[in-house]
Amino acid sequence: MLPSLVLVGRPNVGKSTLFNRLTQSRDALVADFPGLTRDRHFGRGRGADRPYLVVDTGGFEPKVKSGIMHAMAKQTRQAIAESDAVVFLVDGREGLTAQDSNIADLLRRSGRPVVLAVNKAEGIAPERVTAEFHELALGTPLPISSAHGENVRDLVNIALALCPAESADDPADAAGGDDGSRIKVAVVGRPNVGKSTLVNTLLGEERVIAFDEPGTTRDALYLDFDRDGRHYTLIDTAGVRRRGKVFEAIEKFSVIKTLQAIEDANVVVLLLDAQAEISEQDAHIAGHILDAGRALVVAVNKWDDIGTEERAEIKRELGQRHRAAVALGRRRVCGGNVQAADTQAHPRARRRRGATAAAARRDGAAEAALCPPGRNESAGDRDPRIGAGSHPADLPPLSGTFLCRRVPTAGNAA
Repeated sequence: MLPSLVLVGRPNVGKSTLFNRLTQSRDALVADFPGLTRDRHFGRGRGADRPYLVVDTGGFEPKVKSGIMHAMAKQTRQAIAESDAVVFLVDGREGLTAQDSNIADLLRRSGRPVVLAVNKAEGIAPERVTAEFHELALGTPLPISSAHGENVRDLVNIALALCPAESADDPADAAGGDDGSRIKVAVVGRPNVGKSTLVNTLLGEERVIAFDEPGTTRDALYLDFDRDGRHYTLIDTAGVRRRGKVFEAIEKFSVIKTLQAIEDANVVVLLLDAQAEISEQDAHIAGHILDAGRALVVAVNKWDDIGTEERAEIKRELGQRHRAAVALGRRRVCGGNVQAADTQAHPRARRRRGATAAAARRDGAAEAALCPPGRNESAGDRDPRIGAGSHPADLPPLSGTFLCRRVPTAGNAA
């Protein structure tokens, strides 16, 4: 196992900026907005004397007892408990705060090695910017700049020196990353349909925040797990609303992350809410998935919360919208057996290897399935509910349908 470094600090001190610097990526969303990061975000660290994992966390407020901030604090506590060393980030320009002191008290009790990093120290004398942080009694503060990279390499080497020697038990770690054998399954849909709850159910733990509030998930989170000897990467994504309803820049970036996750996935699970109507936005998302040439599984969540008549109506409408792509009765799993999804997702992903989005469009695969509203065809606008045409035999199945019971976890939605 590779050593793991967890980035901890109050909101808006630069943890995600440092995460992107250490991973040499733009995986974490960064904005001058407190509380942007919520879930734990894992990445492979680069530029040090040895390989390591780095974990970004949300702004830590350990004394909050309710709401989304309490769920974020719970995630951070879990990350600290699983870490080999903690990088405690503070803001050198704002100075020491009472919240910094509360976090420092918790870290001392955790028993984990802690490196105190004073961020945003560029252009300030080191002695001046670090002076008041000696009060935290966590060792000598190290002035750094996440944005400019000043002293970042020294910070990593100091933290790694506090970690135990890595073991060579994991072949993926020894190889230095993902060897491409994992099947990537993205879970997408409108806000608050239960994507994070489904991901937590498949993983068997509360790995991501599931909260009864639209827009809880903001990043696309890549989560490795194994089932029945098969290797998967689940991708939890932010909810996608209609373009006309997206105004905030943060939500726009979240949507971009979701679209990138679809492109990166082998199989995409489009999650619908049984308590809401199947909307044009669901059709738009499905159309984007098919245009990208990805295998599509349609899952209906909260199936146990509706009556017999509503179930029959959903089946009828799904049959209309997907009649040409898949025989609905052959691919239905009733009663909430969400584990059955991987039995079809795995061969679908295998069969789609080598099939490109261009080939799918050329052979008419997208036309054979759901035609999203607003698409102009050569013969005029088509009914968005019914696709026409035949499905090429050499391409993967376009869709399957799963009907899922609500899983009783905290929040029940994402």
